[in-house]
Amino acid sequence: MTSLEVVALTYDVQEKHLRRVQVGTMVEILAPGVVEVEFAGMDGNPYAICAIPESSLMFLHHMPDAIEA
Repeated sequence: MTSLEVVALTYDVQEKHLRRVQVGTMVEILAPGVVEVEFAGMDGNPYAICAIPESSLMFLHHMPDAIEA
């Protein structure tokens, strides 16, 4: 796990108006098992930043592991 990984929520975050499967970018590791995720629009402007338990995120991959190496 590294910063700038693309992730998706596995649950709604009501107070931030985020829905399950909303896509964001992990920007910082805050504590063991907790990361800060930034959610931005197609224009790149962020609309939400929040701490999310790593266990509540799905890490998204654009290429198979064999090609990334």
